[in-house]
Amino acid sequence: MAEHYKSITGLVDDLPIEPEFLKKEYRKATPAQLCEACGRKIGIRSYILDSKLVCERCSAAAHPASQAPFVHGLLFGIGAALVGLAFYATFTIMTHFYLGYVAFLVGWLVAKAMMIGSRGEGGTRYQIAAVALTYAAISLASVPIVLAKVFQDAADYGTTTRIEWTKVAGKLVAWGIASPFLELRAGLWGAVGLVILLVGMRIAWRMTADKTRQPKYS
Repeated sequence: MAEHYKSITGLVDDLPIEPEFLKKEYRKATPAQLCEACGRKIGIRSYILDSKLVCERCSAAAHPASQAPFVHGLLFGIGAALVGLAFYATFTIMTHFYLGYVAFLVGWLVAKAMMIGSRGEGGTRYQIAAVALTYAAISLASVPIVLAKVFQDAADYGTTTRIEWTKVAGKLVAWGIASPFLELRAGLWGAVGLVILLVGMRIAWRMTADKTRQPKYS
């Protein structure tokens, strides 16, 4: 409790220590701003919508995120995945050498293409798409590789191979998707190939992350 000082004359000893009007002004609470659209209390951020002060939720509902960047990024990513698939399959068919490290290049290429298509916008859906496209490009490349070997073996033996595509197309795609795991039957090399593929997918995942939400370190 503050000490009450006595005046010399004693004329103002009975006055309050703190003027009452100052107490009222000091204790007066500032009224909360309410959203003019939904009536909720506005948080730290406020927005202007049609000349009205609104909350973040109402502003986001009135301006939904555009799907165009994601669609463009996905199209670019599909194109890059096809290029990666063709390169990996062609390289293997021509050299008869399986270079698993191509998965690193494909993961980078897919992610880079997606970020170019979306103009730098990233996020969870971009990451999922980039990982799926990277996996599909590497795994499905095994289909043309195996078909090339079948036709080459037939040519070496002087025979012809007729494939009923309508019956085997679906099975070939399913086999191609599962091929990275089927190669585990080859032992150590199959496991190494799968690990390399996972690293390539991780590269695609990290490159397509939302850069605006990543922590910044000083």
